[in-house]
Amino acid sequence: MNPSNLSNPFLLQEDASTNVFQSFKSYRQVATQTASPGQLIVMLYEGAINSLERAMQGFEKDDPLEANLTVHNNVTHAQNIILELNSSLNMAAGGDFAVTMRRLYDYMDERLSESNLRKDPAGVREVVNRLIVLRDAWVETLHKQPCLEPVPA
Repeated sequence: MNPSNLSNPFLLQEDASTNVFQSFKSYRQVATQTASPGQLIVMLYEGAINSLERAMQGFEKDDPLEANLTVHNNVTHAQNIILELNSSLNMAAGGDFAVTMRRLYDYMDERLSESNLRKDPAGVREVVNRLIVLRDAWVETLHKQPCLEPVPA
């Protein structure tokens, strides 16, 4: 820490929050590097759900600029996660399941685009509910697989 920062309590707080952020970033990096493929999918679902829950908070903000930015940035982040899930589907080996998941991911992306454009929370709410079902199914599957590490609930 820079000694000149000692006279400014705001800089001390910034340094502390930066350290916490860096620690979290390091933890997340290790977690993603050591996770099984199933656990990574759960993490992606959780990331999308968290982003969409933050987007839902944006619909309630009074400041139009802040509301629009919160909704847009978080919906876009969730769409990027869904795109990653969609692009990771093995269409050759996945058969009908992969086709169904592709359609579902495409539908979710469309609903989120509509909600973002119209600033209507209905599509975001719907996608959150669908992602929760998918995430919970993966968590349950991972818990039942003896060869895979369970995901913390």
